[in-house]
Amino acid sequence: MSNHVWGLLHDPEREWRHINAEHESVSHLYVHYILKMAAIPVVCSFIGTTQFGWSFGGEESFKVSLLNGLALGVAFYALILLAVVVVGSMIHWLARKIPSRPSRNDCIIFAGYIATPMFLSGVFAIYPIFWLCMLAMIAGIIYTAYLLYKGTPSFLGISHKEGFILSGTTLGAGVLILELMLAVVVLLWSMGSEHSVVWKFFE
Repeated sequence: MSNHVWGLLHDPEREWRHINAEHESVSHLYVHYILKMAAIPVVCSFIGTTQFGWSFGGEESFKVSLLNGLALGVAFYALILLAVVVVGSMIHWLARKIPSRPSRNDCIIFAGYIATPMFLSGVFAIYPIFWLCMLAMIAGIIYTAYLLYKGTPSFLGISHKEGFILSGTTLGAGVLILELMLAVVVLLWSMGSEHSVVWKFFE
């Protein structure tokens, strides 16, 4: 797992070739990669929201109880696992007009690996200052876009022109999915707080 993480960050073009040569199954991807990587933002969010609490950069913070944090963490984890399948299926659907259309399984595997920067950016949730988490998420999106652009032609076995078109449409649709997920996640984690973060915006 760590080899793929480092490879995707250090030399993504070469790492995509290595991943492609493994002919991995979706079940293997989940057991050996996604289940572990998806735990990073979940565990960090659990620690951050229960021990430190959400903050907007001031002295005031909003904590959730351990029990609520655990329940919300499970929901957050399930949401991430589902999102990988949804994004992979979306990539497969977007590629429907490409002659050498990749399989749905390959698209899900691809979606799992391009999410690596987003998983890693979840580390910042361990001390959940709102603006810091937003900056980390933006950095994650930018590098995810880079992985998407580099990996689409080589991993999915399509031409560079087709890869450019597919990566562009995937990025646009993926950002919409991410925004929806972000709204759900903020809602989930703030619901357990005595003073919901969501209502802070309406004060």
